[in-house]
Amino acid sequence: RVKMNPEEIPVCAVKLGKKFCLYFDELECDALCKEKTLLRVLRNVKSQLLVVRPDLNLAAFEDVTDQEMQSGQGMHFTIHCYKTTTPSAGMPVAFSVQMEGKSYYMCCEEECGQMIVRFKEGEVPKEIPGESNIIFFKKMFTSCCSRAFKFEYSLGAGMFLAFEEEGCLRKLILKKLARKDEVDETMKINL
Repeated sequence: RVKMNPEEIPVCAVKLGKKFCLYFDELECDALCKEKTLLRVLRNVKSQLLVVRPDLNLAAFEDVTDQEMQSGQGMHFTIHCYKTTTPSAGMPVAFSVQMEGKSYYMCCEEECGQMIVRFKEGEVPKEIPGESNIIFFKKMFTSCCSRAFKFEYSLGAGMFLAFEEEGCLRKLILKKLARKDEVDETMKINL
């Protein structure tokens, strides 16, 4: 005698086609597929804009004049939104920015045992078949701030984009939350 497992098992609808060929309806692949793009500036809690300087391998939040903002060099980000089969994690996004006719994408890499945020020359892919170091999950910062978000690194649970003061710079970093319910203002990004 065999006991049935009480777990729910997801089932897919099937149809029989010509010559009784079996095929499945409404299956989605696990790949991330680009759904839409948004053009935005990213601001920290001090209303500074994120500015990318690929020549210096640096991204930092800075005070920017209206005239500098008009030029837009390294400040206007394209947020690439992807469709996902696991929406509970947050909306998967990737970031890119244009500088002097070239496109740079944000990614995270390990260096000396620490995760570093980098901007590399190249395009963001339309489809990502598996895990990727360019994907972040966009989440509400708090329920009362509709334009403020935090971005969790897809390959590091509990690690978020944030800024860290380094001399006179507020450098873009990847920061680990101490507790899941912690509210860390350095991770608050307004779009």
